[in-house]
Amino acid sequence: MAKKVQKKELGKGIRALLGNIDEKVAEDASQVVKTLNSSIVEIPIDSIEVNPFQPRSEFDQEALEELTVSIKTYGLIQPLTVRRLREGEYQLISGERRLRASKKAGLKEVPAYIRIANDQELLEMALVENIQRKDLNAIEVAISYQRLMDECALTHEALSDRIGKNRSTVTNYTRLLKLPPEIQKSIKKDEISMGHARALAGMNDIALQISVLRKIQDEGLSVRATEDLIRRYQSPPAKKATGSEPNPAYLRMENTLSDHLDTKVKIKTVGNSDKGVITIHFDTLDEFNRIIDQIED
Repeated sequence: MAKKVQKKELGKGIRALLGNIDEKVAEDASQVVKTLNSSIVEIPIDSIEVNPFQPRSEFDQEALEELTVSIKTYGLIQPLTVRRLREGEYQLISGERRLRASKKAGLKEVPAYIRIANDQELLEMALVENIQRKDLNAIEVAISYQRLMDECALTHEALSDRIGKNRSTVTNYTRLLKLPPEIQKSIKKDEISMGHARALAGMNDIALQISVLRKIQDEGLSVRATEDLIRRYQSPPAKKATGSEPNPAYLRMENTLSDHLDTKVKIKTVGNSDKGVITIHFDTLDEFNRIIDQIED
């Protein structure tokens, strides 16, 4: 039988702090934050409402069941993070999967860090914490990046500094949100990698994007092979050699003009049209004047 984890009681100091927290914040907000951030307290699970800014909407049910079994056996090891709304009421900042599993496990109270935050700070903390997860798919990361920029008024540079990533990383992820829904769905299902997705995002033609996606799925193309295929699609078609001989009439006229003007003359047609260019060569100004005199005569 697993050893029952002993519940940590809420200390009198923390209880007193939560009881008149508004006054304490007014007196010394930094000290309140420091105290709460270093304290893990047990709070009733029914007093926690779900975070309305939770960026994650899908949870693996099998993984959720495994976590539920673990919590039944060992208790909730990693505390939740919540903010106090009012006396006896809290809102989740991070840890929705742990909260769901704790409810399934039948817990009445859960360990938590209590923070003070306005809605924007709440959103930012939830998103930044969510981005650090290792089991997020690329689309979930991209959505979190985009929401941070849109709702917290962050630029690409500011966001890259905030999360410790290169600016190019932020850009590569957010570009995925411009891909067609079919490709985004394939990314979420882990049918194609981030490398495949980044290559597809570099194309502007939706029909070609879908065509390349089909080839990746059907032929199991590597990222390198996908990039080579896209380059072939995007490269302009090579001009076909016609193999036709120059028009004999033009050649005769070139020779006639060259003999008459005593200089090199070239006649070139434009495509398959009747238009063309006659080029008369000269090497010096004196030769130019001589040619002009002959044309005028």
